[in-house]
Amino acid sequence: MQALLTSIAAVALAEIGDKTQLLALVLATRFRRPVPIVAGILVATVANHALAGVLGAQVGAWIGPSLLRWIVGVGFLAMAGWTLIPDKLDEETEVSTRGAFLATLIAFFFAEMGDKTQFATIGLAAAHPGQTAAVVVGTTIGMMLANVPVVFIGDRLAGRIDLGKARYFAATLFAVFGGVVLIYGVG
Repeated sequence: MQALLTSIAAVALAEIGDKTQLLALVLATRFRRPVPIVAGILVATVANHALAGVLGAQVGAWIGPSLLRWIVGVGFLAMAGWTLIPDKLDEETEVSTRGAFLATLIAFFFAEMGDKTQFATIGLAAAHPGQTAAVVVGTTIGMMLANVPVVFIGDRLAGRIDLGKARYFAATLFAVFGGVVLIYGVG
């Protein structure tokens, strides 16, 4: 249960103000069809985070617990710093003129490549051996919690959230995760 809840919290907070959240807003504005957009986000996230979870589990199995402790702990501290940097939608991200579902699926899958939530999934899977499924489910739920409201009420929601404060809160959470891992280890 800890792996699931930690994964939900980490990704939901890290996603606030992230480029994929901005992408969700762009897609919602362009297509005005929330159900296929949400479905595309879900399928893309499950695929991307499942790959990241498997990679994280493999990395965790390949290296010993003491080295893993330092890699994951320092990785979470780096994530804290990365979270403080405001994200912008990459200009090379193109939104397909195809259907809302397919455009969202493709755009979200590739936007998540190398993104902080993908690295968080790798780190969480490595930190929770044998709980890769819980991590992937948790990171997917976290992604959906952050992006689904943007799809449905993006314009109204955007003006009410202080993204700067949200980034500081998420950075603090990552720093705490990093500190806990460095002190207590993984698992």
